[in-house]
Amino acid sequence: METNRKSNGSAKLIGKVAKLVDLVDYQEGAVVSRTIMSNKSGTVTLFAFDEGQSLSEHTAPFDALVYLIDGEAEVIISGKALQLREGDMVIMPAYEPHAVKAPKRFKMVLLMIKDEKS
Repeated sequence: METNRKSNGSAKLIGKVAKLVDLVDYQEGAVVSRTIMSNKSGTVTLFAFDEGQSLSEHTAPFDALVYLIDGEAEVIISGKALQLREGDMVIMPAYEPHAVKAPKRFKMVLLMIKDEKS
């Protein structure tokens, strides 16, 4: 695990106060991600989506929580579109198809929690 912390730059965050919104920057025409924590139980990843960017529909074998820390997003779960604004969250259930779109640029935290079977 120590190797993983060093490789994604999160080691310098341990025991430090930080603002999540400041840990990932927007990049024109892109989706930027930064893994903050990763272990066998799951991951915490920050994303910055520029306006018009998206993640296409896919599934994951574990539940995931999306928490918006800046901007506005559209999260689609099993065909149902949800509008999120800064401070909103939604849980995407395991094995359900989901997608993420950026009608305006936004930043989010993605927490993936694995179960014992994953």
